[in-house]
Amino acid sequence: MGVSGCSNAALAVEQSGLRLHSGAYRGDIIAIAVRMELGVLLVRAKLITVDQMNDALKGQAGQGGRFGDHLVALGHITQQALDSFLHKTPVEPEDIEATGIDENELISLLMKLIYTWRLESTREFSDAIKLPSHIVVKLVRMATERKLLYARGVRPDNASMMNYAMTEEGQRWATDALHRSQYTGPAPITLDEFCDRVNLQKITNERVTFQRVRDNISDLAMEDSLIEQSGPALNSGRAILLYGPPGNGKTTFALRLAKVFTDMIYIPYAVFVEGQIIRVFDPSIHIPITRDPRSADGGSSILRGEAIDARWVACKRPFVVAGGELTLEMLDLRYDPVSKFYEAPLHMKALGGCFVIDDFGRQLVSPTTLLNRWIVPLESRVDYLKLHTGKSFSIPFDELVIFSTNLEPEDLMDPAFLRRLPYKIEIGSPSLEIYKRIFTKECVAQEIPLTDEMFNAIVYKIQVEKQLELAAFQPRFLIEQVVASCRFMQQTVHLDPRFLNYAIDNLRVKGNLPRREHVEALAAD
Repeated sequence: MGVSGCSNAALAVEQSGLRLHSGAYRGDIIAIAVRMELGVLLVRAKLITVDQMNDALKGQAGQGGRFGDHLVALGHITQQALDSFLHKTPVEPEDIEATGIDENELISLLMKLIYTWRLESTREFSDAIKLPSHIVVKLVRMATERKLLYARGVRPDNASMMNYAMTEEGQRWATDALHRSQYTGPAPITLDEFCDRVNLQKITNERVTFQRVRDNISDLAMEDSLIEQSGPALNSGRAILLYGPPGNGKTTFALRLAKVFTDMIYIPYAVFVEGQIIRVFDPSIHIPITRDPRSADGGSSILRGEAIDARWVACKRPFVVAGGELTLEMLDLRYDPVSKFYEAPLHMKALGGCFVIDDFGRQLVSPTTLLNRWIVPLESRVDYLKLHTGKSFSIPFDELVIFSTNLEPEDLMDPAFLRRLPYKIEIGSPSLEIYKRIFTKECVAQEIPLTDEMFNAIVYKIQVEKQLELAAFQPRFLIEQVVASCRFMQQTVHLDPRFLNYAIDNLRVKGNLPRREHVEALAAD
């Protein structure tokens, strides 16, 4: 760790509330600060609080020993809960053999990183390849022996750190490696490690309760019966079919169901399969549980003397939504013939989380074809992927799949497939009570008074004159249009009957019966 790293570590300790004596060594400060990431992860997992983390850090600073042991001794966490957490945490490999990747592959990846990113020091090498420093030092030694790298001398800002540069042979090695594959990122993990990790962090490990779901949809006006139906489905991890007319919150409800899961899981940057690299971590899908800004700069986390494997990213359970744009190709490995590595398909990125197929039945591919692709994974909980070389391999299929459609389920799939969707939840039109609650909420947000007479007139016009069912989207739709009309006419925002008529007419272009001037009559009252 350089000078800046030490400064950040000292700052981390200071901001954590710790107070070290003036004679504390730089190494003492760093050793305490790097342990903070374990504390942060425990806090993120809601197993301890920030204050409890600081208590244990203070104890460790004064007495030494293991951070986790101090947590247990202080009664902040049970030994069983700590052991369970540590068991779920990937520990960095002890040596090159433990990575499961051939040393020549690792050297090639390291040379590509050095060549592409103009890296110079072993610290930079380790940060880029995400392997522990002792393995990187060994790889650098091997590369030096092969005349791929040479030592340029110590860094001017840190006399204990050596700078390296590539030889001509090293540059040829790097360019040849880039020709074979342009992947330049963290070292991959093996397929076996990936499958073991997916099985270890199953979505069914979390137990969902009625209150947890209720809390996650507290701002939505929905019947409790929906929660009662969805709970068993969430705990089973089996597929769910949400169906019903459009505009009643199926997608919103699915989004909230995904937020019910709070466990932290680990996603690999990449997976190595049969000599090929598959990139898995996707910043647009995976939300890292970021390191606390008070933690050490780039330090490895120590778990009872073992460090977290940096090739994995601690994330929230992923949530993927695919709508009408979904094709069969998006469910297969995507090989780029130019970069010569793979991008994981959507459902592989969603492992351990939720995958919502929105607007099911409106994809370019037919529902039958799409459903046939899912029969085996949904039934056996295993999926099969194929490399461009023709080699096939299996991965666990552990994720909650939610189909959402406003079409008739019987028109989309045959009885055999309907049977494979054990949970079918209809999200229909809201009751009058729920509808009024939604409408009132929208009016309150715009500071608009709503009388019972005006509400009844609006409902009459929608149901009788427009011959429409009430839908959850309508209140916001109508209020937004009324507000826009009022502002255009430079009027104070209010439920002007004329503007309400315009907005209600925009719900449907047909279905008008002879108008009963309920809304207009209110203007004369």
